[in-house]
Amino acid sequence: MARGFFSKSARLPVGEASEPPPEHEPSQPEVPATEVAEIVRGIARQGLPPAPRKAAISLRLDADVLAWFRVQGAGYQTRMNAVLRAYMEACG
Repeated sequence: MARGFFSKSARLPVGEASEPPPEHEPSQPEVPATEVAEIVRGIARQGLPPAPRKAAISLRLDADVLAWFRVQGAGYQTRMNAVLRAYMEACG
């Protein structure tokens, strides 16, 4: 592992010698983040029923309602769907 800002040698008071780096540190292969995300997504979906198909629609919403959902960040449309689903299930 590479020594960073918070490594042990960075915390030593000025004037003290730091320990020499180990001769053979075990190195871990670099794995692209996109590959890791795909692997995790595949593992998370195992055993779950297939995701239901979604329908693309045009929907008119009050501007303040849409702005509130968008401020919540990425995935706001999924959250809107969850709110509508909860309402649907509550109403029977």
